[in-house]
Parts: sequence; C-alpha cells; structure tokens
Amino acid sequence: MQQELKLRIASGLILAVIVLAATWYGGLAFRILAAAIGLLIYYEWSKISGVARDWVANVVGWIGEAAIAFLVLVGNFEFAAGMLAGVTAVGIALIILHGTSRWLPAGLFYAGATGVVLAGIRGDDRLGLYAMLFVFAVVWATDILAYFVGRALRGPKLAPSISPGKTWSGAIGGAVSAVAAGVVLMHFLLPGAEVAAAVVALVLSVCSQAGDLFESFIKRKFGVKDSSHLIPGHGGVMDRVDGLIFACFSAFLLAGLFSLIKGGGMTSLGAALFGL
Repeated sequence: MQQELKLRIASGLILAVIVLAATWYGGLAFRILAAAIGLLIYYEWSKISGVARDWVANVVGWIGEAAIAFLVLVGNFEFAAGMLAGVTAVGIALIILHGTSRWLPAGLFYAGATGVVLAGIRGDDRLGLYAMLFVFAVVWATDILAYFVGRALRGPKLAPSISPGKTWSGAIGGAVSAVAAGVVLMHFLLPGAEVAAAVVALVLSVCSQAGDLFESFIKRKFGVKDSSHLIPGHGGVMDRVDGLIFACFSAFLLAGLFSLIKGGGMTSLGAALFGL
C-alpha cells in the first residue's frame, strides 16, 4: 500500500509539472499536450467500448483522430473543428452502413473535441494562459473540496446509481470552493473581472462534476474500474481529465455566448470568457 501511494504521488507530480510547464509556455508545447490527450482518450474509449474490436471502425476512427490531432498541432482550429464534425458524421454513417457500435461517433467527438477545445482555450496569448489556469483552479478546487466536504458531511447521495460515493453536500462544497478559487485567482491575474469569474466558475464547477458523473456512467456501463492503466497509480487519462473536459467544453461555449452578446466577434477565447 505504501509503495502504491509513493507511485501515485510520484506520477502525479510528474504529470503536474508537464501540464503546468506546457500551459505556461503555450504555443506548440501546449498543442502537443492537447493533441496527445485527445489521442489517448480515443485509445481508452475504443478499448473499453469495444470499438477497437471492429477493424473497420478502428481504422476509420484512428485516421480521423490523427487528422484532428495534426490540425491541432499546426494551430488550425477552424479546420480542426470542421474535421471533427466530418469525422463524427462518418462515424454515424458507419452505424447505418456497417452496423458499427453507436459508441464510435460518441468517442470520436469526445476525444477530438477535447484536443480542439483545450488548445483553443489556451491559444498563444496572455489571456489564454489566464483562462487555462482559471479552468485548472476551478476543476481542482471542485474535485478536492467535493471529496473532503462530502466525506465530512455525508448526507443524500448525488447519483447513487452512477457513483454511490458522491453526495449533494460534496457537490455544493465543491462548487463553493470553485467560485472562491476562481475569484481569488482572477483578483490577482485580472483585477476587475471577479464578478464574471464567479459566474463562470460556478458554471464550470457544475459541468466539471457532470463530467465526472459521465465518466463514472461510461465505466459502469462497460464494467471497468479504470479507463486504462496508462498512468501508474492513477488509472487512465480519462480518469484524470473527466471533469476538466466538461469544464473546458462549457468554457468554450460560454466564451462563444459572451462574444455573441457583446458583438464585434471573438478576438480570443481567453478574452471572451471574462467578457473582455
């Protein structure tokens, strides 16, 4: 048990250093990270869902995800988004024409969109860095405080049929801590954006917890404990980024919504997310 804990801590620290370093430098470094996360998620999804056993679906899926990853790497997010839509449509067509599992297009979209949205939020500017750090702070605060508050207060279960350990007290505690973390961070990084940060943090926290429940549902559906064993002591990539993925999806949508409300187009996702 002690050895397993040491392994978990060591691998967690290494991952944290890699992620934070790539986030700080941005550019190609972060795009490589985003593309790699998308590809690894598709690998895990195809394995646990059984899509990998269908060679036609597997080949088509990997070609599509590789194309999306390449476009993310070169920073062409518009084409990457178009490719994502096309690849997902091909996955749906394979269900009709080839009898492929319905989990193929779902996995193609989930994995591909992860890479596109992660890289899109970070971008190459200072506000992109702030936005990504903000998302990390909100998701991590949600995860940590939801766990400890839930264990301390217990109470009614949040979704007993999906994840019996989660409680409403933990969910509320996680959301409150996420708002606090987001507001404090923005007070130092972007003074004057605290009100927007509070609203965005609350939405992202709720979506992060929904992402956690979504992955719990997927694992329960296919009878697996972990999405894979790629990360020593932690399970798989999906196990570590489930909440982050949904938080990033919601941040992306909020940025688009704020841009529409404000008018004048979107200069960057980071700026739009905080109403700038």
